[in-house]
Amino acid sequence: MAERGRPRAFDRDLALRRAMEVFWEHGFEGTSMSDLTAAMGINSPSLYAAFGGKEQLFREAVELYGRTDGGHTGRALRAEPTARASIEAMLRDNAAAYADDSTPRGCMVVLAGSTYTTRNTAVRDFLIEKRRRTIDDIRARLDRGVAEGELPAETDTAELADFYGTVLFGLSVQARDGAGPTQLHRSIDRAMAAWPGAVSHPA
Repeated sequence: MAERGRPRAFDRDLALRRAMEVFWEHGFEGTSMSDLTAAMGINSPSLYAAFGGKEQLFREAVELYGRTDGGHTGRALRAEPTARASIEAMLRDNAAAYADDSTPRGCMVVLAGSTYTTRNTAVRDFLIEKRRRTIDDIRARLDRGVAEGELPAETDTAELADFYGTVLFGLSVQARDGAGPTQLHRSIDRAMAAWPGAVSHPA
């Protein structure tokens, strides 16, 4: 069946990008419909017609973030030749992005649901699951490191993944609080000194 009404008179991809930036800066709870329509350059009926509502728009925005500005973790875990290099690249690449003032600071998936009401537990749970998947991806890369002999066979990869995930998420909070690259990289230096068998060297 053909769609009723006139064709959309706006660029959906661009509108979604603008919505992503608003949610990233202000969080789900802190973003109003008027904030969204102003940033996206559309009215409320068009927003509902194109995206289904605020929560559906938020979920699409988070998925877009994961494919674009928030894709550093996946790239690092896939592309680097060793588990250690993967974890270090994950932390350093994300730190650089978190402290980049051309976009909102920090990680959207960590910060956009930091406040919520009982009406928005679905949004909270959605973001919790995203963060859990990140930890799972880190653990999978560490498991591969064990299988390839890079890490000792007795390495507790679940514990190590939790640790580096905590560092990653903490960098996001630090960046939102104003920490610059130097401070973030000092924290990363300390975290990498905790790598099994690592010897600490000055940065």
